[in-house]
Amino acid sequence: MTFVFNKVIPFLALGLLFVGHYMGLFVAPTERMMGDVYRIIYTHVPAAWICLIAYTLSFFASVYYLIRNKMGADTFAEASAEVGVVFNAILLITGSIWGKPTWGVWWTWDPRLTTAAIMFFAFIGYLALRRFITEPERRATWGSVVAILAFIDLPLVWYSVKWWNSLHQLQSSPQTVDAAMVTPLRISAFAFLFLYIWMVHVRYKIGVKRLALEQATPAPLAQGATP
Repeated sequence: MTFVFNKVIPFLALGLLFVGHYMGLFVAPTERMMGDVYRIIYTHVPAAWICLIAYTLSFFASVYYLIRNKMGADTFAEASAEVGVVFNAILLITGSIWGKPTWGVWWTWDPRLTTAAIMFFAFIGYLALRRFITEPERRATWGSVVAILAFIDLPLVWYSVKWWNSLHQLQSSPQTVDAAMVTPLRISAFAFLFLYIWMVHVRYKIGVKRLALEQATPAPLAQGATP
């Protein structure tokens, strides 16, 4: 299993990433309204999908920890959220790059953009909180609560283009997009998914080792206490 996570999955992710983006850049047709600038979709949209998956899994792992008090669930929640922040950053950066030629500005306080930015900083706050709490169980409890609260913004991100007047386009579907555009998008999405799995696996192992070290290290004596 270690060989699969350390060798197969990362190379599979890189291979699919190359194929998907090559097809998206050189095989997929030019979009009628936006021209070639739309091709950033093959990075932007998969990053958005995986970002939402990462935060969703972090949410469920946090709920599971609060119910079952399993430290492994908390470790996974942290790992998934941390990787989710990476994809969230890619989402925001590529969105800004896409927005400049299509909307004329790098950033606007559009509902979709604003809620996505709030989501990013909410989970940054979750990770920052965990750095300030050294006691594992207290860190896991507070972290789980904050992850659940941060997750509240995720449905707002998804439905913002439907609920409010937004510059951002509605979600497309295979029925509304040329098949030659859909195929590289799906390949790129699977590439990002495998990349997510590999990154979470690596980050989870780091978290497990850190937790074992913390639990093996005796807690410092309170001031004035005798051994």
